[in-house]
Amino acid sequence: MGESPAPMAHPAFRWLLAARVTTVAGNAMAPIALAFAVLDLTSSVTSLGVVVAARSLTNVVFLLWGGVVADRLPRQFVLAGSCAVSFASQAAIAVLVLTGTASVTWFVVLAAVNGMSSAFSLPASSSLVPQTVPAEVRLRANALLRLGVHSATIGGASLGGLLIAFTGPGWGLAVDALSFALAGVFFALVRVPATVRAGREPSVLSELKVGWTEFVSRQWVWVVVLAFTFVNAALVGGVMVLGPVLADSTFGRGTWGLVLAAQTAGMVAGAFLVMRIEVRRRLLLGVSCVPVMAGLPLVMVLHPEPWLLVVTSFVCGLGIEQFGVAWETTLQHHVPQDRLARVYSYDMLGSFVAIPLAQLAIGPVSHAFGTTAALLGCVAVHLVACAGMLASRSVWTVVNEPVAQADRPAVQRGRRRARARS
Repeated sequence: MGESPAPMAHPAFRWLLAARVTTVAGNAMAPIALAFAVLDLTSSVTSLGVVVAARSLTNVVFLLWGGVVADRLPRQFVLAGSCAVSFASQAAIAVLVLTGTASVTWFVVLAAVNGMSSAFSLPASSSLVPQTVPAEVRLRANALLRLGVHSATIGGASLGGLLIAFTGPGWGLAVDALSFALAGVFFALVRVPATVRAGREPSVLSELKVGWTEFVSRQWVWVVVLAFTFVNAALVGGVMVLGPVLADSTFGRGTWGLVLAAQTAGMVAGAFLVMRIEVRRRLLLGVSCVPVMAGLPLVMVLHPEPWLLVVTSFVCGLGIEQFGVAWETTLQHHVPQDRLARVYSYDMLGSFVAIPLAQLAIGPVSHAFGTTAALLGCVAVHLVACAGMLASRSVWTVVNEPVAQADRPAVQRGRRRARARS
């Protein structure tokens, strides 16, 4: 049997890669632009927390439904529809900012719409990957996707920082809107075999129960997701909300854009590293790298010099990528494709559910106890969650092989016993 072609030899994968890269290139500007647009309007970290929490909250509320839809309908068309909604919401925010008619209310409403559309795209995008390439090249496909996405993020964040510094945040939001329009076209061009569903269409509740059964049946899945409930909350509250505030008072907005770009550069380097490391327990390696991510908020507290922030952010990116590729590939190997989007939706729900609370709470906490104490608290939460994840034996024992391969010896033994009885 010959070796499977590389991921780029598959047209469906190429269109998926083009769509993801296009979206992310524009979207890399959005968090920076939105943060400074709100701060320019209100000068309030609490208002910024409310706006970003509105997006996160609707994202969490609609995630499970998004997983069901992505397992029922052609995933590429779910993604195209999500892009259309995101284009409309981001274009509206851009117009309001550019015309000087924005308000916190409009920011909250349109951020909520964008969060809802993202809830449909996230499970569909991740679960579409196995349909575009064979299992043998799935690791390389995930690494290439993340490499392309992170490269686009570097360009987007760097351009966004310059664009926002010289023209204001409105143009960054406008470019993000255009990226969604173009990506929607690319997603629609992805051609994969249609999934055949036998019998009558089950209810949404039944579909959710099946997805939940798949999710809890593997201890390593829910252990990692539970840990990331706290890891993501700590990182978002400490870095994405307090980061721009600290930048405004110390090292400047342009430097903050470089810090975020450096993290993505670390992810790019990490993607190359992933493709060159052969390990049997890839998930364990990835999970072992997660504590490194606490380095950035720690440096923000101890020594927020621009050069050290950039270097630390790069190292954090290396760690993020080892986990990210390991997690994507391990899930895709061990979960059946027709249920994968629902498992991803439970994964994302658990990982994201505490983010709105963190975004809402970090402003009042920093006002009450100070920015330094708030950042140190985020670091402590992050490290405790990592310790709990690494203490689970299930995380240490999961291996890379797909279920079909791992179960093959048992199936063969069963067949031999059946032949012996006959």
